[in-house]
Amino acid sequence: MAELHDLTALEQGALVRSGEIGVTELTDHYLARIERADHDFVAGAFAFLDADLARERAHDVAAVGPVGDGASPLAGVPTAIKDLNLTAGVPTAFGSPAFAGNVPEVSDAVTLAIEAAGLVSLGKTSTPEFGSPCYTEPEGRPPAVTPWDTTRMAGGSSGGAAAAVAAGLVPVAQGSDGGGSIRIPASCCGLVGLKPTRGRISGFPLYGDPVGLATSGSIARSVGDAAALLDVLAGHRASDPYWAPEPSGTFLDATRRDPGRLRIARFVQPIIAEAEVSAESRQAYDDASRLLADLGHFIEDVPVPLPQEAVPTFEICWSVLTALSVTPLPPEKRAMLRPLTLWLGERGAAVSAPDFGLAIGRLRQFAADALVALAPYDAVLTPTLATPPLPVGDIRDDADPAADFEAQKRFTPWTSAWNVTGMPAISLPLHWTDDGLPVGVMLAGRPADEETLLALAAQVEAAAPWSDRRPPGW
Repeated sequence: MAELHDLTALEQGALVRSGEIGVTELTDHYLARIERADHDFVAGAFAFLDADLARERAHDVAAVGPVGDGASPLAGVPTAIKDLNLTAGVPTAFGSPAFAGNVPEVSDAVTLAIEAAGLVSLGKTSTPEFGSPCYTEPEGRPPAVTPWDTTRMAGGSSGGAAAAVAAGLVPVAQGSDGGGSIRIPASCCGLVGLKPTRGRISGFPLYGDPVGLATSGSIARSVGDAAALLDVLAGHRASDPYWAPEPSGTFLDATRRDPGRLRIARFVQPIIAEAEVSAESRQAYDDASRLLADLGHFIEDVPVPLPQEAVPTFEICWSVLTALSVTPLPPEKRAMLRPLTLWLGERGAAVSAPDFGLAIGRLRQFAADALVALAPYDAVLTPTLATPPLPVGDIRDDADPAADFEAQKRFTPWTSAWNVTGMPAISLPLHWTDDGLPVGVMLAGRPADEETLLALAAQVEAAAPWSDRRPPGW
């Protein structure tokens, strides 16, 4: 008989709605799993845990219960919130010692949406400093590691969320993604990672990304769970600078549709770096191509839609975004920052305001050209990462932050393309190496068309299910 944590988040929500299990009982189940788990793994996955606050929240949710026909099917399900997201009354350090002890007075739109849907947060998931690197090795804390091999990285920057979900310490979790930070850890941890389209989820109240690269999204074991969490997170506020059009129905409903016969572009050539693509990543890509063809879709090789000239423009924008976090800090706080953060921040601070404005304009033109090139296609297939998850510390290089940054680009040479274009993208755990490491493949969809992307992803999941795979010992 399956244990509670072996069920999908949707199945657990159904048990809550039927009264077969109480919200407090389900919360206690996960708190007990966390208590029994390896201490360093938990400390790498979570930046903050508060069992008493979680039980208090579970009690409050149980007192109200799922309300009305529009209630989330995830009501009563435990989760956790990334350490980059403002959470009123809960320590939020943005992955940095410089913000140790910071307790926000307000919550952001993501946190408010999770609370309004009746999910129960157990705490904050770990992230690297300001969410910048593609690995999660925050200063002074254990790294976030994949439970498939705890000597290897969970990816980043939503590495703590992915590690927690993959190990069954929470059934589903929110992440954020400015260059691949949901899809990278999803690939490393054998999960579904969904980055929605630009403007689908509100950035209230900070609106700290003037470039439009970053968004929150879903990390889950199944496509259905990821879609249900997107239903929770999606929506706009009157103050938002832009937003995606409303879907035709729920995103969860989209996973139950036949996507029809789609035209799918594919390419394997790296975009943002001269990277060597491992045999395992190529096999995952080729196997996915054959699967999609067998499902009746038309697959076509296409040129890389973004030119190499886009890379330095993207880097200007990325470094300026880091500088926006670094520059306001007093000297004593800045001295606590990681060498990579300081290097990126200094690089961004050296960019003039006119040059930053020109870079945003150039990046949008590159995006426009890519969107036109891909307009004939319903989806785009690439690998997610150039290799299976790397050993902890393999990329981090405090002595040479520039080398660290280049190594990150070689590991993740495709993911940031869809942040530039704003297209939705999803990583699916379709391949495992002979020694049991997960390898994801990535599908991107038309702008604002998560529904077709999710219908396709659910069809792939049904044809090549991964639900029976669990990390050894978890």
